[in-house]
Amino acid sequence: MWRNVNGLTNNGVSLSNDRAQARLHIIGELFDEACKELQDTGQPAIVYEVIAKRIIDAAKNGERDPVRLRNAGLAALGFEDGQEAG
Repeated sequence: MWRNVNGLTNNGVSLSNDRAQARLHIIGELFDEACKELQDTGQPAIVYEVIAKRIIDAAKNGERDPVRLRNAGLAALGFEDGQEAG
C-alpha cells in the first residue's frame, strides 16, 4: 500500500545503495502497520499521505523505535501512544 502514496515513495532519499533501500522498506512496513490500525480502507489519500510524512519526519529526526515511528504516523489522526484504533 505505501508504495502508492503519491510522491512519498522515495521522499528525496537516494535509493542507490542497499542501506537506503532497507530503510525505505522498513518505513514502508511501518506505514502499512499504521494503516492497518485505521481498520478502514476507505480513507482519503490525504490521510495516508499524512501518516507517511509523519513517519518519515520522525525517522529523519532520529527516531528508530518501530512502535514510536508507527505511533508518530497515527498521532496526526488523534491516536495517542499505545492507543489502538477502533
